[in-house]
Amino acid sequence: MPVALVRGVHINYEMVGTQGPFVALTPGSRRAYAELINLSKAIAANGYRVLLHDRRNCGASDTAFDGSGSEHDVWADDLYELGNQLGALPMYVGGSSAGARLAILYAIRHPNGLRGLLLWRVTGGQEAVDKLSASYYGQYIKLAAEGGMQAVADSEHFAECIKARPANKERLLANNVEQFIQVMTVWREKFLQSATLPIVGASEADLNVIEAPACLIAGNDVIHTPATARKAAGLFPNSELHEDVVEKHPDDNLLKDWDRKEWRKAEPRLAAIFSAFLARAERH
Repeated sequence: MPVALVRGVHINYEMVGTQGPFVALTPGSRRAYAELINLSKAIAANGYRVLLHDRRNCGASDTAFDGSGSEHDVWADDLYELGNQLGALPMYVGGSSAGARLAILYAIRHPNGLRGLLLWRVTGGQEAVDKLSASYYGQYIKLAAEGGMQAVADSEHFAECIKARPANKERLLANNVEQFIQVMTVWREKFLQSATLPIVGASEADLNVIEAPACLIAGNDVIHTPATARKAAGLFPNSELHEDVVEKHPDDNLLKDWDRKEWRKAEPRLAAIFSAFLARAERH
């Protein structure tokens, strides 16, 4: 796969499709982009070019820790620069869970590079913030404090990053432990501050000024609640919401974790909804 040097970091990427408007999609958590290839092919078949990439600290891209903003701020700025290098701007930007957060931060920080948003499994609420801040940041702060950068390199996630890009081992071990902990602490604090926001990473005022059209597909678990999707859809000036893509559950009896098989089965429906949304957006 091609690699681009983006703001000093090597970013692994792939383009699916050869013609039409550009659409950048990003998966959740810190997972590699491979899980979105089939969905991307289905969207590309309708006349779009889908940009997939491994964010820094994900998949086969470089590990690099920048505490100048939230982790999603950094990811959003990387994607904007990658899109700029590839001549893809302005583009549609979307993603699932953490990928949706990236997309929303991209919309806030780079409105001139945006055509529209495709969001599914948006994240919000105290339970989500508490659980994810520990998973994304707290565990690595603890590992680094107790075992240094070697312990971080040996963790399941970063061991996979090293396997995908062997140069990451030297990059990781070269980090100053105190600086690494400081960056992770900054990222955790910014994440924790989102507990009272409508969605993680963005305030009502942030969402109110996003003029680009947005398509949202609601989740059905306690991290990606349908209430969060409804709230976000109500705050975007130009949005549509779909709550029937996966099985609906009462707000007080949501799944404890997202069902990956259910979402994989729903991919043809996601592709159809997003492709129809893109076609409408292109007509306007």
